[in-house]
Amino acid sequence: MKQISFAQAEYQNKKKVTRRERFLTQMEALVPWQRLIDALSPSYFPNATGKRGRPPIGLERMLRIYFLQQWYALADEALEDAIYDSQAMRDFVGVDLTIESVPDATTLLRFRHLLEKHALTQRIFEEINAHLAEKGLFMREGTIVDATIVAAAPSIKNKIKQRDPEMKQTKKGNQWYFGMKAHIGVDAVTGLTHSVAATSANVADVTMAGALVREDDKRVYGDAGYTGMWKHLDEEKDAPDSKCCVAAKRGASRRWTAAHENAAAGIRKGQGQHPCQGRAPVSCHQEPLRLPQNALQGAGQEPGATLQPVRAGQPGAGDTMRGPS
Repeated sequence: MKQISFAQAEYQNKKKVTRRERFLTQMEALVPWQRLIDALSPSYFPNATGKRGRPPIGLERMLRIYFLQQWYALADEALEDAIYDSQAMRDFVGVDLTIESVPDATTLLRFRHLLEKHALTQRIFEEINAHLAEKGLFMREGTIVDATIVAAAPSIKNKIKQRDPEMKQTKKGNQWYFGMKAHIGVDAVTGLTHSVAATSANVADVTMAGALVREDDKRVYGDAGYTGMWKHLDEEKDAPDSKCCVAAKRGASRRWTAAHENAAAGIRKGQGQHPCQGRAPVSCHQEPLRLPQNALQGAGQEPGATLQPVRAGQPGAGDTMRGPS
């Protein structure tokens, strides 16, 4: 057993368990680390053995640092500083500052480029999903599809003096965005992500529905941006066994609500009811209005006069209250 340092001993004796420490403890148990190491080892410096120079940092340690970067959305330099500052992160990564230092930002950058070069991020995603499926955490009752815009820098003040050709602009509401779009498929029961696809921002959400749906899904849920999804799932329009469940567009919902209210008001009026009955918990027949005696003195009202209660539907109910002429 490795001997802990004085800083680690002081940290372990604290009374409160922080949310970060609790989360990292859960991830320590849930992530199949050995499975990921076996899958990625053939692409991680396979010819480094026997060569001169500083040996590469262990793959498991770099994977843990990479996961921290994704979970907390930190840049390379910010992640390096965060590991130095947080004892919980150092324990998760396995760094003991008394004998070693945290990998610098350049090392983190090169590791990310290595993952991108060999398409290892997709392999990581597939291995984790396979592990969750083996544990029975995917219910496969249905999928929720959605998309989110990932902004990119639109400036051309860089070395090549141009924008990234893979990034495009799109309009959402009254706002223009430049970047890419992440299309995500989520298990409808557990909320776990099982499918991810990346495109330019100008690609319509519904066109990527087929890449996010599993073959054995019974239902597919999407917002109004997925109208016409049946075309991309090889289904017939308005088929009785269709698995597409798409929310109505906002304008169509408003038009339907207005037509429904008008029809309901006509039915209530034909039954002798007031049109506002049944629409809201507000009574059409208000309680009598009473004011204390002499409350209107000084405004032209004769002393001793009182106001009589008036109910809706009685003569004078809609008349304006006036003083004597």
